[in-house]
Amino acid sequence: MEILIRNSDSQPIYEQIVRQVSAQILSGALPPGTALPSIRALARDLKISVITTKRAYDELEAAGFLVTVAGKGSFVAEGNRALQREARLREMEEHLTKAIALGRECGLGTEELRESFALLLKEEAQ
Repeated sequence: MEILIRNSDSQPIYEQIVRQVSAQILSGALPPGTALPSIRALARDLKISVITTKRAYDELEAAGFLVTVAGKGSFVAEGNRALQREARLREMEEHLTKAIALGRECGLGTEELRESFALLLKEEAQ
């Protein structure tokens, strides 16, 4: 499991962890049943607070991505991948809808919004 924390990112650290772990689960990089590092081990590896790591794991469990077994650790849930993916797609659509509304408030037309989106996609791919 690879997680990169960016302090310059406006997103809180626990959300960065949630986003990256859930993406790895949805892509199949972390198959069902895979054991995740302990909360303390991940906190140590990432040089962050145990509280932050616990919050990320709690969010992942609440979203159905993880199952925690007392005394054994946290594991990738056997859950329905299609439902998890659909929930993430709905979340993405909500963010895009908000971005469009913000762009419209700034006076951007459809073509300018498309150009902005294409530019961001291009930058992200690099």
